[in-house]
Amino acid sequence: MFVIEDERHAESGAGFRSLDAAIHELRRLASVPWDQKPNQAPCRNWRRCGRRYEVVEYDTIVTPWTEVRRLGRLSISSAGVEWAAEFEREASL
Repeated sequence: MFVIEDERHAESGAGFRSLDAAIHELRRLASVPWDQKPNQAPCRNWRRCGRRYEVVEYDTIVTPWTEVRRLGRLSISSAGVEWAAEFEREASL
């Protein structure tokens, strides 16, 4: 299971069965303006904040789920969209 998490605000989004599906959703999120939902940060200081999304892979066979790995980051804020340099390399593993 792959879950997109906003590491900065400790929020988890929907789960995806494949890494490709999670990456597709990240690309969609990157196309949404920073000040519109779901990219508008939930904090009071949202105009100066932003989202920092990570893809987290979980082993769902065990309970509670066990984190397998975290893949790169996508940061979205008023400064723009920034993909972590290592994201493409990590995502292809």
